[in-house]
Amino acid sequence: MIKNEFERPVQAVVPVQTQAPLIVGLEPHDQERVARYVERASAKGTLRAYRSDWKIFVAWCDVRGLASLPATPATTAAFLTDLADAGRARATVGRRLAAIVFAHRAAGVPPPTEQVGNVLLDRAMRGIRRVGRDRPPAKKRAADGDILRDMLRAIEGNSIRSVRDRALLAVGMGGAFRRSELVAIRLEHIVEVAEGLEILVPHAKSDQEGRGAKVVIPDRRRIAPVALYKAWIEAAAIDSGTVFRKLTPQGRLTAKPMSDKGVALVIKARAAAAGYDPALFSGHSLRAGFMTEAGRQGASPFKMKDHSRHKSLEMVSEYVRDHEAFRDHAGDRFL
Repeated sequence: MIKNEFERPVQAVVPVQTQAPLIVGLEPHDQERVARYVERASAKGTLRAYRSDWKIFVAWCDVRGLASLPATPATTAAFLTDLADAGRARATVGRRLAAIVFAHRAAGVPPPTEQVGNVLLDRAMRGIRRVGRDRPPAKKRAADGDILRDMLRAIEGNSIRSVRDRALLAVGMGGAFRRSELVAIRLEHIVEVAEGLEILVPHAKSDQEGRGAKVVIPDRRRIAPVALYKAWIEAAAIDSGTVFRKLTPQGRLTAKPMSDKGVALVIKARAAAAGYDPALFSGHSLRAGFMTEAGRQGASPFKMKDHSRHKSLEMVSEYVRDHEAFRDHAGDRFL
């Protein structure tokens, strides 16, 4: 029987923070060691998203007087269809269901997808996916070469914030970095060579085993990522540790790394300053900008994949197709 205290919201959040449930039959120090390794099985970004999604679900249940742990298939279906009615993307709805399942398994109780009556939940999700197909996907704008140059030119002065933001935008785009990768860069990860920069990415979304990847950014003049990086390191007098750091509201440098949300805020602010609608940009815009511009310039998809650390060529081809659609068109000779 499940204890009643698991239904309380404060208790319900705990399983998402501690991934492994109590392991019966092991000594405490063995339990701790196993739990530590089990927790590393999921990326930190995924765990953060699950925690946030789980809190939203717990709050939703609390308002309605429903149990969140264990949650019934009917309760879960009601929550997810409420999200769908509110216009949430299919990916968001799917991730929140994954967070609910994750929390239940972490607590050692059957998730709604495995309980009696799960057919209702399954059919509700099918309906959400079917309705979602009729909605165009919400796509953020890529900060391609032209847009990024506009953003860089709009950054005025040589304050510590201006110098940091120029380097952040240029290096982020030049390395096709994910936000999590960008804020995790340390000076020890960077080697300056005659041709530009070699940056080690110890952990990436597509590198769950932690083998690491080397990203090479050539020294060029249009975006000038290498020059802007060097200007930032000199201005901030960074000799070790995190490269892209938080600033106080007054513009004072701290030793703390920027957050991935901080990167998104910088991109939006600098896009707005350049005359673009900030709502069209996100933390992914720098990475998407590199891929978009590379596809436009006819770069090899294999080279693009190597640089961006995408898992497959199919993911890279999404960026190439947009610019190949009108090139060598099948109707060129008669339209």
